[in-house]
Amino acid sequence: MRHGKKFNHLGRTASHRSALLSNMACSLIEHKRINTTVAKAKALRVYVEPILTKAKEDTTHNRRIAFSYLQSKEAVAELFRTVAPKIATRNGGYTRIIKTGFRPGDAADTALIELVDFNELYNPNAEEKKATRRSRRSTKKEAAAVVAAPVVEEAAVVEEPKAEATEEKTEE
Repeated sequence: MRHGKKFNHLGRTASHRSALLSNMACSLIEHKRINTTVAKAKALRVYVEPILTKAKEDTTHNRRIAFSYLQSKEAVAELFRTVAPKIATRNGGYTRIIKTGFRPGDAADTALIELVDFNELYNPNAEEKKATRRSRRSTKKEAAAVVAAPVVEEAAVVEEPKAEATEEKTEE
């Protein structure tokens, strides 16, 4: 009976499962997204999200905890340098699982697991949002001023070359 056993064993021994999840977590941190089966993606989400939460505070203790799970210096460095600053304001839900269909060989249900803050399609830049927030009145006045100003400058620019051309002819 499996009463109270809540996590997926993935058909592996404990050591094989921990190695698998560690390697998948390193790949997710380094590449920001990976393709895998749905069952492995769900197991990986449970494994990696607490590590990402620890990474939000950069201390020696948290780095050692992350290394104990990941077993890769490069992945820990990437986690604390690039990933942690982007997820610093997020309270959880650092990963997204998108189902992608079935694998041709064995019809396994596949999925894409990715870090939420590194997908630009779903996360438009905050700068673009700020640029679009304007009131109507200020936009119309600015547009009218911009349209009127270049017309005056172009007329001044056109007149100056004519004056120079007539002066050159008189000197010759």
